[in-house]
Amino acid sequence: MKKAPASKSAAATTDQLRDEYHFDYAKAKPNRFASRAVHAQLVVALDEDVSSIFSTPEAVNKALRAFIQAMPRQSPPKKAVTRTRRKKGA
Repeated sequence: MKKAPASKSAAATTDQLRDEYHFDYAKAKPNRFASRAVHAQLVVALDEDVSSIFSTPEAVNKALRAFIQAMPRQSPPKKAVTRTRRKKGA
């Protein structure tokens, strides 16, 4: 005889974890698949008025690249000149 499928209880449908789930993060290990990530992606939330103009991520990237090209180039700060003392007798 087959058993009837168990119906979901009210406790199972909530977003709360049951009392019997106790996670011990001291035994956690680093993600071994993290090094396989091709590119690190950054997620940025745009304001509503900005997101109404840019409908795709490609459009945002194109505009930002154009902005970067228009920016004046800044030279890196010069290193301070340090003088060294000569050794005596040399």
